[in-house]
Amino acid sequence: MPLPPIDQKGIFLNIPYDEEFRSLYLAYIVGLCSLGFVPHIASEIPGGARRLDRILELIQSCRYSIHDLSRVELSAPPNGTPRFNMPLELGITIAWTHLHPRLHNYFVFESEPYRIQRSTSDLNGTDAYVHRGTAEGVLSELRSAFWRDDAPTVPQMLDIHNWVEIGLLAILRVNGTNNPYTQSVFRDLCSLSTRLFELFHPLRKS
Repeated sequence: MPLPPIDQKGIFLNIPYDEEFRSLYLAYIVGLCSLGFVPHIASEIPGGARRLDRILELIQSCRYSIHDLSRVELSAPPNGTPRFNMPLELGITIAWTHLHPRLHNYFVFESEPYRIQRSTSDLNGTDAYVHRGTAEGVLSELRSAFWRDDAPTVPQMLDIHNWVEIGLLAILRVNGTNNPYTQSVFRDLCSLSTRLFELFHPLRKS
């Protein structure tokens, strides 16, 4: 079977979809778009397809992936359960990377230093990017992971993050939903982030 075409600017985002993660979700979008990348999330996968197969296809089509393991705690009671989606998708990515090391690179993000040594001990030796649960931390760690000479500063990206947070309300209203993780809202957030960065920083190198 031929390998799928790879978007060299594509980044698969493996993140939790919940209200408490909203600010960090926006930070990932703003940071990656400001750095010239094209983020993707699982909600872009159309209904009717076998989800895990399509997630693998999406990972394979991206040059990079980011796996945020900061929400390994149990969900809220009374039905508290651990969140396995993020580690599962990371495991799929690790297998793909080992099979095709020149086609994909992955990055592990966390909110607490050294926690992956306890929560996912098989990742010992992997240096996690620790954002400490803040939007500023996410932007700082993205800038570190994807450093280049003309990379925007964290304050520049934070300014855009603030504008995107304001714009999110209008985007949700236009799309008739309160869920910021839907495909249509996600694409609108990426478009807004890119337009704002190009407006404020038009001399960015391609």
